[in-house]
Amino acid sequence: MKLAEIEDHMQKSVEATQRMFNSIRTGRASASLLDRITVDYYGTETPLRSLANISTPDATTITIQPYDRSSLTQIEKAIQMSDLGLNPNNDGTAVRLNIPPLTTDRRKELVKTVAKLAEEGKVAIRNIRRDAVDAVKKQGKNGELSEDQVKDSQDQIQKLTDKYIAKIENHLSEKEKDIMTV
Repeated sequence: MKLAEIEDHMQKSVEATQRMFNSIRTGRASASLLDRITVDYYGTETPLRSLANISTPDATTITIQPYDRSSLTQIEKAIQMSDLGLNPNNDGTAVRLNIPPLTTDRRKELVKTVAKLAEEGKVAIRNIRRDAVDAVKKQGKNGELSEDQVKDSQDQIQKLTDKYIAKIENHLSEKEKDIMTV
C-alpha cells in the first residue's frame, strides 16, 4: 500500500464522519438533516433527495416539495419513522418540517450521539492503519523492504493516523459547540 493511498482512505473516513455529523440536528433548519432518510417509493428504498426538492425558507422550517405528488404520504411516513424526532406537516403539495428549539437534555443526547459517531470514524482510521502496517510487515518478511524501511513506513503511517484522528477531533469539537449553542 502506498502512503498516498492510505492517506486517501483516511481522508474518506473523515469525510464520511463529517457527513454523519451534518445529519445531526442542531436547532437550525438544514437540508442535510434529511440526508439519511430513504423513502419506500414503489417498492424501492430511494433517498429523499432524489424524490423531492428540499429547501429551508427560514431558520426553523424545512420544506420538501416532491417531484411526484403521489409520494407525499410515503415521504411523510419515512420522516415519522426516522430518528429525527420531527413531525411532518403535509399540506397536499409539500411537506413542512418545523424545527423546534432543542432542550438542554436533547442537546446532551445529541452530543453523546456525535461523540459515538466520532469514535466510529476513529476506529475506521485505526483499521486502515492496522491494515497498512500489516502490509508493510508482510513486505518486510518477504524481503521486499529492509527493517529500517519497515520502521520508517510504520512511523509515517502512525503520523498520518494521528493527523486524521486530530481532524475528526476538530470536527467533533466544532459540532459539539454548534449543538450546545442556543
